[in-house]
Amino acid sequence: MGCCIFAAMAAIGPRVALVITWLFTNLVDRAFNGVLLPLAGLLLLPWTTLGYVFAYAPVVGVRGIGWIVVLCGLLLDLSSYGSGARARR
Repeated sequence: MGCCIFAAMAAIGPRVALVITWLFTNLVDRAFNGVLLPLAGLLLLPWTTLGYVFAYAPVVGVRGIGWIVVLCGLLLDLSSYGSGARARR
């Protein structure tokens, strides 16, 4: 059930999904120590940060297929920046 809600929020927008996840769950606090790094991720690389929060496991961190999820988030972030730069030309 939680996974479906998480996917629905991500479809709305990564920043909205990350803020809602941060406010109503402890997933962001488990994945990061402190506020600075998730806040920077929220502003600069929201898909990557959201993928990291989703893939993080408390004892082992991010492993295996979790890194593929984070990499897909990074590619989404880079493609959104690239398409924005291309549209301005």
